[in-house]
Amino acid sequence: MDRFNQTSPVVGFILLGLSAHPRLEKTFFVLILLMYLVILLGNGVLILVTILDSHLHTPMYFFLGNLSFLDICYTTSSVPLILDSFLTPRKTISFSACFGQMFLSFAMGATECVLLGMMAFDRYVAICNPLRYSMVMNKAIYIPMAAGSWAAGITNSVVQTSQAMRLPFCGDNVINHFTCEILAVLKLACADISMNVISMVVANVIFLGVPVLFIFVSYVFIIATILRIPSAEGKKKAFSTCSAHLTVVVVFYGTILFMYGKPKSKDPLGEDKQDLSDKLTSLFYGVVTPMLNPIIYSLRNKDVKAAVKNLVHQ
Repeated sequence: MDRFNQTSPVVGFILLGLSAHPRLEKTFFVLILLMYLVILLGNGVLILVTILDSHLHTPMYFFLGNLSFLDICYTTSSVPLILDSFLTPRKTISFSACFGQMFLSFAMGATECVLLGMMAFDRYVAICNPLRYSMVMNKAIYIPMAAGSWAAGITNSVVQTSQAMRLPFCGDNVINHFTCEILAVLKLACADISMNVISMVVANVIFLGVPVLFIFVSYVFIIATILRIPSAEGKKKAFSTCSAHLTVVVVFYGTILFMYGKPKSKDPLGEDKQDLSDKLTSLFYGVVTPMLNPIIYSLRNKDVKAAVKNLVHQ
């Protein structure tokens, strides 16, 4: 009750991060910095080749270019802040900067969920209806699909962030996280957050549940179509066109399930260890998936490999 009676407004927040583990901070600074540079290089190269190589001017690579740009934006919204927190003794962030970072991260995460669903539809049409592919997936269709993904993610972020910003924050201003993660921030509000929680549950159903269901149904049809191909070579060729996307989907959603699906410890000592584990899992989720995406598409796609080689030799 004391917390709700305090009226001193919060003008900024303190990001706890790894403050309780100072020895880890320098190690993770180097590790996260290297991973961030790989993200910028790998996704930057993918964006370049999808723009410069005329052979990659297709819906699949257009979506891939969007995914790479999205991954750069997502990591840039949080990684510089995390790196700075590893080196700065006083890990403070202003109110406006906190919600700005929250908005960008939320928008990019929601957009990626929708975009992966759009990419699944593209693979469904390519494998299940190859003769109609050029007619169905023309510019008038796939450009609005990508734009709609961005618009949906940004709109959701505007709603969630604006609701959080209207909450009163007073007293405790320590965020037990590396960044302004929305759930960690909501815990500090000195008001009822039930409407915020309900809004987030609805958003999670729309932006996590619906795309997962859509991707699952798409791949049921894709796998059924591939199994009906008589030759082993034909099956291999068909599966190779969607294996990279499927791998990215498994990594992306698999990490989310690992983060939020594991049981919570009831032992006080176990809670401290789990708190560190949850933070590190969240940290690596924010950098590992964007780092792996260009690697997966480069290793599993002959067209991308050839385009990268041409770019290097120019």
